[in-house]
Amino acid sequence: MKRFLLLGGLFLLLTGLIACSNEEDTAENRLQTYIDNWEEEKFTEMYSMIGNQEDYPPENFVDRYKKIYNDIEVTDLTINYQLPKSAEEKTPSTFPLEVSMHTIAGEVNFETEISLTEKVVDEETNWYIDWHPGFIFPALKNGADVVIQTTTPERGEIYDRNKNGLAINDTIYSIGVQPRLFKDKDEEIKQIANLLDISVEAINKALSANWVGEDTFVPLKNMPTTIDEQYKEELFSISAVVKKDKTGRTYPYRESAAHLVGYIGQITAEELKEQETGTYTKNDQIGKRGLEQLFESRLKGETGVTIVAKSDDDRSTVIAEKQGQDGEDITITIDANLQDMIYNSYGKDSGTTAAIHPKTGETLALVSAPAFDPNELTYGISQSKWETIQNDEQTPLTNRFASTFSPGSAIKPITGSIGLQNGSITARDGIVINGKTWSKDSWGDYAVRRVSTSSDPVDITDALIRSDNIYFAKKAIEMGSEAFVSGLKRFGFGQAFPFTYPIENSTVSSSGTIDQEILLADSGYGQGQLQISSLHLATTFTTFLNDGDMIQPTLELDQKDSVVWQEGLLSSEETQVIKDALRQVVAASNGTAPEANIADVQLSGKTGTAELKTSQSDTKGQENGWFVAYPEDESMILSMMIEHVEDKGGSHYTVEKVARLFNHLY
Repeated sequence: MKRFLLLGGLFLLLTGLIACSNEEDTAENRLQTYIDNWEEEKFTEMYSMIGNQEDYPPENFVDRYKKIYNDIEVTDLTINYQLPKSAEEKTPSTFPLEVSMHTIAGEVNFETEISLTEKVVDEETNWYIDWHPGFIFPALKNGADVVIQTTTPERGEIYDRNKNGLAINDTIYSIGVQPRLFKDKDEEIKQIANLLDISVEAINKALSANWVGEDTFVPLKNMPTTIDEQYKEELFSISAVVKKDKTGRTYPYRESAAHLVGYIGQITAEELKEQETGTYTKNDQIGKRGLEQLFESRLKGETGVTIVAKSDDDRSTVIAEKQGQDGEDITITIDANLQDMIYNSYGKDSGTTAAIHPKTGETLALVSAPAFDPNELTYGISQSKWETIQNDEQTPLTNRFASTFSPGSAIKPITGSIGLQNGSITARDGIVINGKTWSKDSWGDYAVRRVSTSSDPVDITDALIRSDNIYFAKKAIEMGSEAFVSGLKRFGFGQAFPFTYPIENSTVSSSGTIDQEILLADSGYGQGQLQISSLHLATTFTTFLNDGDMIQPTLELDQKDSVVWQEGLLSSEETQVIKDALRQVVAASNGTAPEANIADVQLSGKTGTAELKTSQSDTKGQENGWFVAYPEDESMILSMMIEHVEDKGGSHYTVEKVARLFNHLY
C-alpha cells in the first residue's frame, strides 16, 4: 500500500512538472533566451533558434554577425522587448523590439518587430525566430552590405612664439621608380638602394608586385624636401627615379629642436595595446618622444567614421556617423631662432642650455646637444645608421635638458642666498681664510681647495666674484645640514619641478639628506651629490631679478605667466647684494668670467666647473663647465653647460660661447 501511494505521488509530481514545462514554452520565454544570447554575442546559439535556416546558411548569419560586430566594434549591446499593447491572442508571438549599441561611429539605436513561429523540429515543438538581416540593422533588410567610411584628421602643428613651425604638415617627397624609365635596371637599382639606404631586395620586391606595370609609379621611400641639394641632384639624375609631392610631417629645425619636439612614427603592437580601443589602428602614426608624444592626445585629432548600408544599386543609408576633428595646433614659448643659434654654437661639443624670461617665466630655449634629425626617424632610418647613433659615445639620443647634473660653483649664489636668509651670512661681514686649502682635523687627508688666495677677510661679494670654495664650504657647515637642506628645498630641490615638459627633479643627495660633514662642505660650493637641471638652475636665478621671488617656468604660450613659484626667498636688499656680485663676476679684474665683459651688452652671471672625479688625486676626471648669465635689460637668463671642458679651459670655455651668443643677439 505504501509503495502504491509512493508511485502514485511520483506520477502526480511528474505530471505537474510536465504541465509547468509546457506553460513555460511560450514565445515570450523563447524570445528572452534568444535576446540573452544576442546580448552575449553567442551567434551560433542564436542561429539554432531561427526557423528559416534554409534561407540563411550559417555564413550569412553567424559569420556575418561576427564580422559586422567586430568591424564596427560593438559594445554595450542592449535589447529590450515589450508585450504588445493590444493582442487578441493570449500568448503573443510578435513583439516590439528596441536595440541599442555603441560602435566606432557612436551610438546606434533602432526599433523593429520580431515574430516567432511555433514549429515541430526533430519531433519537438518549440518557438522559432522569423529572422531576416534587418535585425542586424534595418537598412540591411532588403539586401545591403555594411561599409565603413573614415576621414583622417589632420595632425595639429607645433609652433614657436613667433609662429615658426617646429612640427608641421608640409610637402614631402614620395620617392619611387617607373619601370619603363630604367636604362640599366640592375645598376640603377643598386644606386637607388645606396642613396635611399634600403636594400636591393626591398626594391625588387616592390617592383615584383602584381599591380606593377611598366608605367606604374612604385613608391619606395618618403623624405622631406629639405634634403641636401647635392644629394637631391644625384638621386634625381637616375633615369627611373620619380618623385611625387604629398603631405607629411616635417621638422624644419631638425637637430636643434629634436629633443624638445620629438617625432612621430609607425605605432608598434605594444603601443597599440596600451591605447583605448578604437582610437588607433595598426597603420597609424603616433608621437614617439618630445612634444609629439607629450601632446599626442591633443595633436592627433579624431578620425571621422561613418557606418553605411550600401545596396547593390549603390544607394547608401547612413547607420551611424561620428564627425572627425583635426588635431589642435599648439604654440609654445620657445624662440626657435634662439634655439637654433644655441644648438649650432655647440659645434662638436655636448651639453645643455636653457633660456628663460626672468619676469614672465616663459621658456625661450631648451637645447640638448648632440641630437638627431627627427625627419630621418619619422621616414625611416637604416639599421646601420641607427646602430651608429646608438653607439655614439656622445649619446645623441640622450635628452640632456631633461636631466640633472652637478652644478659646480654655479650654485654658489643659491648657497649665499640661503645664508643671507637664515642669518649665517651677513652682507659685509668677512671671514679670514689662509692659503688655498682648508680642512678639519676629523677629515683626514681630505681638504677643500680654492683657485685663488685672499689677503683680506672674505665676504659674500668677494667669495662670489672669485668663486671661493672654502668660503661657501665654511658657511654651509656653519649653518648646518638642516638649515642648508631646508634652504635648498625652498629653492625647489627635492620637489616636483612645476613644468609642462617632464624634467628630472633636482636633488640634494642620493638619499635626500646630507648627514656627513664633508658632504655638507662640498655641497656648499656645488660639488657633493647636488644635481640640478639647466632649466631649474636658470629658474633659481629669476629670484635675483624679482626682488626675492622665484618665478615658475612656462612652456605653452597661452599659460598664465609671471606666476611666483616660491615667494620671499630674499629681501630686496639681499637680492641687490647678489645682483651686484654677479655683475662683478664679469666686470671685476679678479672675476671668473672676464670673457663675458663685452662692449655691446653688460652681462652678469656665475661660472661653475663641476668636477666629476673619483678622488682629489684624480687629475683625469671629467669636468663640465657652466655659465648662467643675463643681460642688463633682464630680458633673458641663459644657463649653459658644456661637457668635457677639462682640456679646454674649464668654465672659461663655456663663458666664451655664451659671450658670443649675446654679442650676436645684441
